[in-house]
Amino acid sequence: MTPFRELDPLLHSQLRLAIMSILVSVDSAGFNYLREKTEATAGNLSVQIGKLKDAGYISVKKSFGESYPQTMCHITDLGKKKFADYVAALGDYLGSEGRKVGRSEGPLDLSQRTKS
Repeated sequence: MTPFRELDPLLHSQLRLAIMSILVSVDSAGFNYLREKTEATAGNLSVQIGKLKDAGYISVKKSFGESYPQTMCHITDLGKKKFADYVAALGDYLGSEGRKVGRSEGPLDLSQRTKS
């Protein structure tokens, strides 16, 4: 068995992972859009965006428009690579031999589980 790859601790945070998941699908998004989609407080979202920016996973552009500041976040090439690596590493943990979570066959079928 191949040893598991280490999960990127920067992406292992729920909110940072949510931000990256959104940005990987839309490429760039405004602060308010991210806040709405993640349901995070403005302060917490701002801190987590800063951490992703400092790591080079996203770029942040601030401007002033329509009488208020605007913040746009854009996923970088490094961010796309790190996100893809993270997802692949998670696949190792879940059993990446072609099985998918939620399929009706195999050990990863979670549909028949009951709540305890």
